[in-house]
Amino acid sequence: MKDLKYLAALTIPISAFISLYFKGYLSYFTPFYAFAIIPFLEVLLPHDTSNLEGEQLKKKNKSKLFDWMLYLNIPMVFGFLFYALWDVSTHAYALYEVIGLIFSIGIVLGVNGINVAHELGHRQHTFERYLGKLLLLPSFYMHFYIEHNFGHHLHAATKEDPATAKYNQSLYSFWFTSTFRQYRNAWKIQNRLLKSENEGFFSMKNDLFFYTFFQLIYAVFVFLFFDTVGLWFALASGAIGFLLLETVNYIEHYGLVRFKMPSGRYERVRECHSWNSNHVIGRIVLYELTRHSDHHYKSSKKYQTLDYHDISPQMPFGYPTSMVLSFLPPLWFTIMNKRVPVEMRKPSD
Repeated sequence: MKDLKYLAALTIPISAFISLYFKGYLSYFTPFYAFAIIPFLEVLLPHDTSNLEGEQLKKKNKSKLFDWMLYLNIPMVFGFLFYALWDVSTHAYALYEVIGLIFSIGIVLGVNGINVAHELGHRQHTFERYLGKLLLLPSFYMHFYIEHNFGHHLHAATKEDPATAKYNQSLYSFWFTSTFRQYRNAWKIQNRLLKSENEGFFSMKNDLFFYTFFQLIYAVFVFLFFDTVGLWFALASGAIGFLLLETVNYIEHYGLVRFKMPSGRYERVRECHSWNSNHVIGRIVLYELTRHSDHHYKSSKKYQTLDYHDISPQMPFGYPTSMVLSFLPPLWFTIMNKRVPVEMRKPSD
């Protein structure tokens, strides 16, 4: 039964059900749950720094239960999304209610969509990677698969990485720089991959071309079945989803730097180049995303087997609470800047 703790991640779509069912001010229940109730619980509940070892590690690594808990997010995400699209396109709601529902569905797309897509995108089986890409679709962020796997994991904690926030860079500045630079980098990576295989732009191996096509088809589908209201709702909730991802990107590597060696190459990614948190609630709701150093150390490791490392810089709060702090740059800088190693502190360019 203890292994089922990760089902707590489904409390996010359950909170969205409350928003969708009751409407009114409860349309905002999901953001309230994600950014008020969960952070409050994080403060109350203890940390857990234990790691799996021996037979227990082997057993959990092979268990399909943890995979099925990820797969369960797919019908949840698309079920709530399409119900919301039908609901707002066939009923007249006050603007404040629609805005609340956009945030609620957007949070589901970010937490249970993109976050799970990130985990599945690192899997060895092609089918699981396809499922991950499917979960990126409603946030219009399918290019994330290419940039993250072939860009971020190579350049994390360097100036070449758009998904690494600079010291003293605000979240809102990061949203702008990271979003546009990641999209541009994804195309650069895709073109490089095509050239390495002597393929042209219109090759069947141009994944970004197909991602763009699928996202356009999705938008057209939404417009045809749910009209203009549904399209705007899909676009807005998708934007909330990917901005939630970028907020997580912001806190994961904020201010951390890899230095260049005499050879001119960067030092390898180590456990000190990602911020970690062992707060229990954030760990299970985000499928261990908070043990980010070990993920970068070996990206193929499944979420349930990620380890805690003593040398990893630790956040004073869990990821959900840290995201709330990042919304208030002066408070974020006050708390986090002094935790960045002195030798890494550089003003943003």
